[in-house]
Amino acid sequence: MFAGLYAVRYRGLLKKDTPRPQMEGVDKAGSHDIYNLTLQNILSDLIGKLFIDWGPGALAWVQYADRKDKPVTELRIAFQEPAFPGFLSFIQALSKLNNIPKCWITAIQSSRGIYLLTCPKTKEQYVGSATGEDGFWGRWQTYINTSHGGNLGLKSRDPSDYQVSIIEVAGTSATKEDILKMEGRWQSKLQSQKMGLNRNLASKP
Repeated sequence: MFAGLYAVRYRGLLKKDTPRPQMEGVDKAGSHDIYNLTLQNILSDLIGKLFIDWGPGALAWVQYADRKDKPVTELRIAFQEPAFPGFLSFIQALSKLNNIPKCWITAIQSSRGIYLLTCPKTKEQYVGSATGEDGFWGRWQTYINTSHGGNLGLKSRDPSDYQVSIIEVAGTSATKEDILKMEGRWQSKLQSQKMGLNRNLASKP
């Protein structure tokens, strides 16, 4: 899907050691070139509407338009976001949450309940609850901003790109206390306090 044309401007070499996103280790200062990308207005009316067969080079970051033509496979009249998969089918890495379609964010933001974080490094699980006005979305943003969300178990580990999913959605009439009891039940079922990352005390079922 065509996402826009960007101007690329060389900024210089990496000035300081920087953690690699979604990977262990760091990129050392002076080891990488840094570029600024600026979205252009040219062909902006085709963003989200034009689809191209990218070919076997799909995994290559750099593609040269003057070396090989890319066939157009579809041109839509209007941009249409992919449909929300449903709460129980929603699975996403924290690093990708801010890039999901806006209609997905609206659904997640308006719902509360119980979610599951899974660490790709240690394979440990964390069961949490979303009780605030911004629902699951608001709670997950705290992990993106702090890497631990105030949880003792997550604080005890190096930052990780947790996989997040929803395991139970609370009814609209559910109180905060109701949701905390749900959280306690799921922590008991998954034994996430004995064998996982839950350290803070949760309401018992």
